[in-house]
Amino acid sequence: MNAVVRPTPLTGEICAPSSKSEAHRALICAAFAPGATDIDCTTTSDDIDATASCLEALGARIARTERGFRVRPVSGTSASDNIPAPNRGATLDCRESGSTLRFLLPVVCALGCEATMTGQGRLSQRPLSPLYEQLQEHGVSLSPQGEFPLSVGGRLTAGRFLLPGNVSSQFVTGLLLAAPLLASPLEIVVSEPVESRPYLDITQQVMKAFGVDVSCSREQAADGSRALVFDVCASGYRSPGALTIGGDWSNAAFWLAAGAIGKRGVAVRGLDVTSAQGDRQILAALSLLGAHVLRSPEGAAMRPAELHPTTINVSSCPDLVPPLAAVASFAPGTTRITGASRLRLKESDRLETVSAAVNALGGCCAISNDDLLITGSQTLAGGIVDAAGDHRIAMMAAVMATRCTGPTTIVGAECVSKSYPNFFKDFSSLGGVVETEA
Repeated sequence: MNAVVRPTPLTGEICAPSSKSEAHRALICAAFAPGATDIDCTTTSDDIDATASCLEALGARIARTERGFRVRPVSGTSASDNIPAPNRGATLDCRESGSTLRFLLPVVCALGCEATMTGQGRLSQRPLSPLYEQLQEHGVSLSPQGEFPLSVGGRLTAGRFLLPGNVSSQFVTGLLLAAPLLASPLEIVVSEPVESRPYLDITQQVMKAFGVDVSCSREQAADGSRALVFDVCASGYRSPGALTIGGDWSNAAFWLAAGAIGKRGVAVRGLDVTSAQGDRQILAALSLLGAHVLRSPEGAAMRPAELHPTTINVSSCPDLVPPLAAVASFAPGTTRITGASRLRLKESDRLETVSAAVNALGGCCAISNDDLLITGSQTLAGGIVDAAGDHRIAMMAAVMATRCTGPTTIVGAECVSKSYPNFFKDFSSLGGVVETEA
């Protein structure tokens, strides 16, 4: 599907979609917690649905409700026996969801159910090392990484796991989620600096809601290197009965970016400004670019102001690069976005695709090592952007198109369904003019 966007500023108020990050974690915890759990998650996406279908393949029963999901756990999960009896030999289709694959791989290993994992798009190319090697060192047999299907055999043994902090927080989250399913305590040592730490805070927060406390301390080695140490007891999950998923700062960031480059601003309801989600840093980042930020108990709003260039480090919030690049493209001068090396490992090589999208619309974006250099101007011409199968590139291009002087065609715009199926519907509700072509 192609989407043709006509230049029209977005304005108004909208409700944030439910957090994809929180939903993944809540569904996994609920699938192994005794009793039923009602998850209030008013919106879904391809990625969330991928996690739900994989858990169903393991034996959980997940039903859609008016407010979200009702999850009944894998057979054998009870108050007296917290180690479930999953379907053996199950095939888990992770689709294009890196979170689903990296979260559930350690969980499958902890269950010892000899499953097969598969997926689509670039998922097989997204790295699993060093998690892959750590799982092997703790009793698991795995088929070669880098290709699907990925076969999993054996059962994970507890103990001490060593991971670097500059690769992917998803590896740590996967081990944390698996820990309550083991018969003995698990310890994860993550060398500092730890990038995307807020995602680990989300994991701890959701696990605590399901009765699992994760302790975190620091240790220093003889050579002076430091590490975070996460300890989880093998206590099993306990259902809270009901849980509400918060608003998604990652996707709301696009509407706030649209407000920053528009005429009258955009407000987003349903966002918690104290959320553990690291992408709430969008407020501070847009403020650095000169936008006018408003916070309230109901959410946040962004109003336009005179934009100016700045330097922003995104090592703890890499998903914010596309909306930030959209705004920086209209801030006269050169903005430098640093700490973006892991963007190369997303649904696309986002350093390349963000740069290509900005330049396709008449902007100026260059890559310098792992940084983006964006030289902004008052207006852009519009043009044709290849979304490259990446939902955040499609959303970035749509936001930028509102400020262009001519129309913008987004090729492959259907990829927004990965995280935000209603994106173009909500875009239109804010006054955006978009036409879709098969």
